[in-house]
Amino acid sequence: MVFQSDPYSVLLVSASEKLNTAVSALLPGADFWPVTVVTSLSRAKRRLLDQAFDVVIINAPLPDGMGTDFSMKLCSETDAAVALLIRSELYEETNASVLPAGVVVVSKPTNAQLLTQVIRGLCAMRERLRSVRDRQTTVEEKMEEIRRMNQAKWLLIERERLAEQEAHQRILQIAMERRISKRQAAEEIIRQYSEA
Repeated sequence: MVFQSDPYSVLLVSASEKLNTAVSALLPGADFWPVTVVTSLSRAKRRLLDQAFDVVIINAPLPDGMGTDFSMKLCSETDAAVALLIRSELYEETNASVLPAGVVVVSKPTNAQLLTQVIRGLCAMRERLRSVRDRQTTVEEKMEEIRRMNQAKWLLIERERLAEQEAHQRILQIAMERRISKRQAAEEIIRQYSEA
């Protein structure tokens, strides 16, 4: 079932021993590891200071709150896929308030089949978040390379009186001769003129 080569880390926030046992049984070690169970929101917050999780499942209510604000905060500040299990009479209101943040709401009581489907959906959501983050990182790296290239070009134009195309070709030539990336060549030029 795993979409990735590494297992998904799971944080289960639940004060119900029965639900903890049932959910843990649906998380085989080959696909989900570690599976960390905490019994309150405050313990979950402390645990999240030490480790990021791929999947967070919150079984409301908890001794120190419902978990709605906590679940929304997780979605806005982390890459975790988050599910909130809530009593059926609170489902509509809770779903309306947390859905815009990206929280998956599950009505209780539930069953193993539905929980398995929710967990698989959370894994799919986590993969999509991972893909978006990877694309964003690539775009940011490319933008940084362009900034460095432009900075190096302007130094060559200013210091060596080269035309912009000549400056660009000089960077490419240095990269090719030294078998380094264009960004590394640009950074060498920047360092060279910074020290001068």
